[in-house]
Amino acid sequence: MTRGGMLKFRIKREAEQNMRAAKRLDEIVISIGALGDEDLLDLADIFRHQPETPIFRWASTEMARRKITL
Repeated sequence: MTRGGMLKFRIKREAEQNMRAAKRLDEIVISIGALGDEDLLDLADIFRHQPETPIFRWASTEMARRKITL
């Protein structure tokens, strides 16, 4: 395989990996939104001491949308 061919292959492989990662991330966000109120509160409680984490921020956003608090 030529250098150009190897580069194209690597770029394509990385793009596919990025698409799979983005899909998994979307699935996580959807899963958080599908939690019942009690489970959502449990998730937020688990991460409350790490408010900078994406999971806490997503849980907090969903809690605000539902008008529920810890």
